[in-house]
Amino acid sequence: MPPAALAAAASPYDVCLIRLRVLLPCRLASGTLLAIRNLARGNRNQMVTKSGGGFGIGIIPSRYGSSRLAGKPLAMIVYVATDDERIVKAVENFGGRALMTSDACRSGSDRVAEAANILGLSSHEIVVNIQGDQPVFHPESIDQLVAPFQDSTDIDMTTLAFPIEDEREITDPKDVKVTFNKQGFALYFSRSQIPFPRDPGTKVTYYKHLGFYAYTKEFLDTFVKLPSGHWEEIEKLEQLRALEHGFSIKVVISEHDSPEIDLPEDIVRIEARLGSP
Repeated sequence: MPPAALAAAASPYDVCLIRLRVLLPCRLASGTLLAIRNLARGNRNQMVTKSGGGFGIGIIPSRYGSSRLAGKPLAMIVYVATDDERIVKAVENFGGRALMTSDACRSGSDRVAEAANILGLSSHEIVVNIQGDQPVFHPESIDQLVAPFQDSTDIDMTTLAFPIEDEREITDPKDVKVTFNKQGFALYFSRSQIPFPRDPGTKVTYYKHLGFYAYTKEFLDTFVKLPSGHWEEIEKLEQLRALEHGFSIKVVISEHDSPEIDLPEDIVRIEARLGSP
């Protein structure tokens, strides 16, 4: 649903995508700054949607430490919620705004929740969590992420998935896979190949999880109070916390991929895509 359609749709919520108060759930890495650079180059309007009755808040949680690529968020986003002064300075240097959050946040969603409280969001607002290590994404992805909230008051949390085209991603633990039921609600997320076909020659469509989330502020407050889940700790995937505690996650299939930056070589690939020198 395009932004204009969302704006016209009746909704039980005040759907607001932030003006990119980006609170990164990623670690200090190139992805964050690349996203910021993308916005600073004039793409800001493509990443912001006005809908419902106000501007919402897209939070990109960001911290400096990363086991695979230290300093990830500094490699280039716009409104960042972080626990590190280096990220704050990087954001301010290009004219963005940043929020300092606790260094004790368990995940990006926890950082987003803290930022949402700092910003004083009300319980019925929709909060969009934009990953700092996914600096390139189609603006329609955010509309798709938020659309389920327009249709139902029973949705607590949504995310995106993309049909895998690159066979490498099927078995690469860096690329999270997701399975879902016939109603479109997540069954499981894993770094492993899921589903695994027992019989050779079985045709399978695999779906890659894209790390964007939207939640009601009320649910986000509930989520961060939950104890860490067993599967969450094993897979290191925060969304499993919701599933383990009996909450549902609506999975929206998107035709738009969103490449991640997890390793140094990913920076070159993404910069080339952005047309960077």
